[in-house]
Amino acid sequence: MHTADPPTPKLRRALTAPLLTLYGLGVTVGAGIYVLVGATAEVAGPYAAVSFLIAALVVSLTALSYAELATRYPVSAGEAAYVEAGFQRNWIAVLVGLAVAASGVISASAVAIGAASYLHTLTNLGTTLLTIGIVSVMGLIALWGIAQSVFVAAVITIIEISGLLFVIGWGMSVQDPQGYAFSETIPGFEINAWRGIFAASLLAFFAFVGFEDMANVAEEVKDPVRTIPKAILLTLVLATGLYLATSITVLLVVPIDTLSTSTAPLALVFSNAPEVIKQGFAAVAVVATVNGVLIQMIMASRVIYGLADRDHLPKILASVPQVTQTPVVATLLVVALILLLTQTLPIGTLAERTSQIVLGVFVLVNFSLIFLKLKPDSTRQHFHVPLVVPILGVLTSTLLFGAGFL
Repeated sequence: MHTADPPTPKLRRALTAPLLTLYGLGVTVGAGIYVLVGATAEVAGPYAAVSFLIAALVVSLTALSYAELATRYPVSAGEAAYVEAGFQRNWIAVLVGLAVAASGVISASAVAIGAASYLHTLTNLGTTLLTIGIVSVMGLIALWGIAQSVFVAAVITIIEISGLLFVIGWGMSVQDPQGYAFSETIPGFEINAWRGIFAASLLAFFAFVGFEDMANVAEEVKDPVRTIPKAILLTLVLATGLYLATSITVLLVVPIDTLSTSTAPLALVFSNAPEVIKQGFAAVAVVATVNGVLIQMIMASRVIYGLADRDHLPKILASVPQVTQTPVVATLLVVALILLLTQTLPIGTLAERTSQIVLGVFVLVNFSLIFLKLKPDSTRQHFHVPLVVPILGVLTSTLLFGAGFL
């Protein structure tokens, strides 16, 4: 008697709204704000916080588009699925999926090297050894299971957010701040000031990249129609509040000449603090960067899994063992690629281009939603945004994309 084959294991729906929000905050807040305040202040001067606000407004438009698309198509390889549905072209979907996965791998490689550099200052171990160790340990956590790995990322996210709150609290208690007065951080109507603000908003945008990764774990979300829009919007609101408060604090406390040349700007707030405080914050900075590696690993492996599951990549990459219910082969491939990049290539230029890959994907995703909205809607219940949202998303993402080549 012939017995039916057991069903192919699929990804486990284990993510609730709080876990998904912490996942989004983990990849969005992450290393970006810990390193970008100085670079943003170098371009925008005392108005760096305004640049973060403009970046938040630009990102929020595309975030709303993602919220609708992720509830129309709650699957892994989210962007690839959206573009395939909107453009009706498989090759564009594969290209977008591979671009998204590449951005995650490149970003994780850059962040792993940064985390190893922070750890080197605390341990004096070699950065090559530390980099391999960080990538390997994060890879094991990513293989463990989505609920477990996102739980670990959520705990780390709470630590890194606590670090930002500590920066804000400590900075506000400094007796003799060396930065700008608060009134000086509010721009007037001078053209040059606003030119600097808009130029710096491209840098500030990098700090918001990450919310789109939430779409790539949609297949593992409980009640995606209700959970995903709520988690995406909550992530952006909380991240924006943290960024504004942190950037204003640093501008008030740290002299602009020192701030604009620093690659670890938040540490400057503790320049006169006891050594134990400085070491403690350095440890938090390590944790923040390590979290970026884990979350980008999870995202890239889910995109590759999703493409393979839709027959765009070899089927072996979609294999999901019953024990872990995670895409093991796809995750191992991502870990191997990250190790290769961290050990062989100068990734500075690649990391810069990551943001432009993301903006290019944003343009295509917004166009997809425009095309879908112009057709009769036959999909099941989902979150809705007005047509003007993806139209503005295309315009703003294109403007930021172009600014990167100026």
